[in-house]
Amino acid sequence: MTDMSPDSELADVVRNGFVESRHRGIVSVVRAESEIAHAGDTSATMFARSALKPFQLVAMLDAGLASTPWASEELAVMASSHSGQPDHLHTVRGILAKVGLTESQLKNTPGFPMDPRARHALREQGIVEKASIFGDCSGKHSAMLATCVINNWSTDDYLDPTHPLQQHIRARIGDITGDAIEHVAVDGCGAPLFSGTTRGLARGYLGLVTAEHGTNEARVAEAMRAHPILVAGAGRDVTAAMHAVPGLLVKDGAEGVFAAAYVSPGIPAVGTAIKVSDGSTRARAAVLAAVLDELQIPISERSWAQIAVLGGGRVVGEIHSSLRLVWKP
Repeated sequence: MTDMSPDSELADVVRNGFVESRHRGIVSVVRAESEIAHAGDTSATMFARSALKPFQLVAMLDAGLASTPWASEELAVMASSHSGQPDHLHTVRGILAKVGLTESQLKNTPGFPMDPRARHALREQGIVEKASIFGDCSGKHSAMLATCVINNWSTDDYLDPTHPLQQHIRARIGDITGDAIEHVAVDGCGAPLFSGTTRGLARGYLGLVTAEHGTNEARVAEAMRAHPILVAGAGRDVTAAMHAVPGLLVKDGAEGVFAAAYVSPGIPAVGTAIKVSDGSTRARAAVLAAVLDELQIPISERSWAQIAVLGGGRVVGEIHSSLRLVWKP
């Protein structure tokens, strides 16, 4: 895979006034399909991981998934990396039932809910084994299975990169991001994963929020912004950021990926994508908040972007953004 270098300083980890660690990475900011600011090499190849889910959902809607009526809550969960809370699981099961399937046909990696209260509730019920339904990607996989049923495609091998579903998703991701797909890997959930660039990811998110109402791109963006709790979950930075900034669309991905786009009446829409080079998730919220500040986008509540550094069980520092965007003329 292409070297991520050169990257740029994104955030400092400060303990008792001392910079203990630094996170480096890449940031792209796009407006009207052109990059207006960046940090690091935004043309470097990377895997966007679960930040691709909205694009995968657009591809599936284009491939016939849209022929079945779906509530906006269901669309939000299809694009989610959910925490396994009751509403998440109920919605996934409802998606499967609508096309005559059950959770036993999900092939994403079995797991436990991300949410600690949801995990505790399962233990209280005597459920101690991992299951695919609990995994954060089960919403995406339910959409994949539903798309296969609607098209009369096989469901046993829907994760095969040569399957018609995955071939269509690959082509549409390339269209949406404008990136040539150079690498195909296996994501953590077992689905095919397609490479791209930070710039292409930002461009794709901008396209979601600027799409004409009624298009599949707009349906996905509107559903996610209408139901932030279903896109992630309670206590998650994704959910909190969308609550704090009306008009903001946010999605996370593993290995330090964060993508967002903002649209508001009278303000030019903007898309951004962040890749933390060391794969850490702890710096991403502070960096996104710094990008929003640079763009003068109001943030009503900032606790989601304030990541504490602890010592002896108390707060002794914080992760500070050190982002220095290079603005293009």
